[in-house]
Amino acid sequence: MKEHDIFIGLMSGTSLDGIDAVAVRFAPTFELLGSCSCELPSTVRDQILTLCTPGNDEIDRMGKLDQTLAQLFADAALKLMATLNLSADQVTAIGSHGQTIRHRPEHGFTLQIGNPSLISELTGITTVADFRPRDIAAGGEGAPLVPAFHKALFSDRQHPRIVLNIGGMSNITWLPADQSQIVMGYDTGPGNVLLDGWISAQQQRSYDAEGCWAAQGNVDAQLLDQLLSLPYFSKPAPKSTGREQFNMAWLQEQMTLCSCTSAPQDVQATLLELTARTISDQIRTFLAEGVSDIFVCGGGSHNQTLLKRLSQLLSPIKVNTTDALGLHPDWVEACAFAWLAKQTLNGLSGNLPDVTGARGERILGAIYPA
Repeated sequence: MKEHDIFIGLMSGTSLDGIDAVAVRFAPTFELLGSCSCELPSTVRDQILTLCTPGNDEIDRMGKLDQTLAQLFADAALKLMATLNLSADQVTAIGSHGQTIRHRPEHGFTLQIGNPSLISELTGITTVADFRPRDIAAGGEGAPLVPAFHKALFSDRQHPRIVLNIGGMSNITWLPADQSQIVMGYDTGPGNVLLDGWISAQQQRSYDAEGCWAAQGNVDAQLLDQLLSLPYFSKPAPKSTGREQFNMAWLQEQMTLCSCTSAPQDVQATLLELTARTISDQIRTFLAEGVSDIFVCGGGSHNQTLLKRLSQLLSPIKVNTTDALGLHPDWVEACAFAWLAKQTLNGLSGNLPDVTGARGERILGAIYPA
């Protein structure tokens, strides 16, 4: 590979709000060349949600959706390339996360769809995908993978930092200033997934813009205690989670167990408090290490009510977004998968065993040549 090679990263997260595409250069210094976001068609979003729901599995539907998503991923890459006037021979590789439809590390598997062979065929660009299974094969959780990228891009030798990604799920990365110390990271629990699911069920809106609806409600302490009793929250790292655990069926079950009759906006306020509490409780374990800054990325970075609550819970720690580090919070994950593609092509590891629990460093991903 050449020093000025360009990589494209593609990401569609648990929130199902769209496909993010970035073009980046990693040498001689990191540079975000451009980015775009492509909304998932509502029909495709509904298909993903159905396929993600345990009990509604059908292999034929998965196979068809695998092709549909690949076309959409390829379209996102081609749209970005057209915007930047890039030809296929100018792009070294595409790193595609794919769409997770089942994450079961406890059973030794994870499944992301969005056929990388078809992406490569449609774009004419080598595509690297299927990053998570190799880590799971080595005994790891397969997630989160972004802490390795956070370490490469955001570490500071003077000050320890925490990077907080709030997507459908939330995960934290602790970046020590002392490079001899281990980087830690794991999923803390739900991010936007329950908030989005509840407002969709109650108001047919895909998300609570800036947390305004949650701000109108009051926290139901009994419901919050019931939700916080889930053993996952006290489980030691390494750990990862997904829609298999945090979904509307689980929420309804918990509301029934505590005989919750709260107004819908109060439930929304309680779900926001759940996200804030489960994040802040975990971050507090690192405060003794001298952390003074937390940098937030992901869709949750736009939820001002949530960020305000995190600031209250973590005071005097400053809560910023990764904008302060030079990378817009919307594009961090897509950049991470462009970086992982680079690692794969260079024959370098993409996982952090202390984060995922794998037996050692592994080269992640499968390469689908142009």
